[in-house]
Amino acid sequence: MADIARVGVVGCGQMGAGIAEVCARSGLEVKVAETTGEALEIGRTRLHNSLSKAAERGKITAEERDETLGRLSFTTDLGEFADRDLVIEAVVENEQVKTEIFQVLDQVVTRQDAILASNTSSIPLVKLAVATSRPDRVIGIHFFNPAPVQKLVELIPALTTSDETIQRAEAVVQDVLGKHPIRAQDRSGFVVNALLIPYLLSAIRMFESGIASREDIDNGMEMGCAHPMGPLKLADLIGLDTVASVADSMYAEYKEPLYAAPPLLQRMVDAGRLGRKTGSGFYAY
Repeated sequence: MADIARVGVVGCGQMGAGIAEVCARSGLEVKVAETTGEALEIGRTRLHNSLSKAAERGKITAEERDETLGRLSFTTDLGEFADRDLVIEAVVENEQVKTEIFQVLDQVVTRQDAILASNTSSIPLVKLAVATSRPDRVIGIHFFNPAPVQKLVELIPALTTSDETIQRAEAVVQDVLGKHPIRAQDRSGFVVNALLIPYLLSAIRMFESGIASREDIDNGMEMGCAHPMGPLKLADLIGLDTVASVADSMYAEYKEPLYAAPPLLQRMVDAGRLGRKTGSGFYAY
């Protein structure tokens, strides 16, 4: 896809940094935006550390690390995204925040056939699409954590997304980024989270009710079902705030009790015990 050469990534947290790294390692010129200079420096350090670790482990050469870093630039001004061919939003899972970003991108991205994508895991894409004057160019491109390692990417067209946009997005994900795309309808949870979130919530309910210890729950799924990581460890890795947010979005859409976040999960989020990223969740890190 020679027409996709310049990528913008909005957000440089865990997912945004991972997406930026994937794009830059694939030879694309990437500009990353954050809201503040402090957040930008944290994101820059996150990217530099990730690429350095990849070089230390022999995943890439030192030369490839330096070339990748050379393809990355950073800004706090979304106005610098004017020339982007593809912009991927990867900020907090909040509909209002994401909608406002898409409204700004619609104003600043000058290329009319540029793709505006969201990494959302649960928010309806059509709500983001209709916030712009180009709803046919909006699509969900949902990466999985950690983005440089996980091969899967979900493509989620809105009702308004054109066939051309779907085909271009699929081509860049598969042919340029080297990921495996699957398509999902614009329904909360898409494919993976619609299956995963009820499983995680069931494990949390089991622990909350005292049926089994956290270790026995995780060991049961790791050793009994050959899962690489138990559900409580996985929830900590994803981020308990993200798990709760996706659960809330799915419950709002389907009204199914299995999607309702357990009280323990809500209390842990309120307490700031969000998992690995805060050093404390179901486990201490």
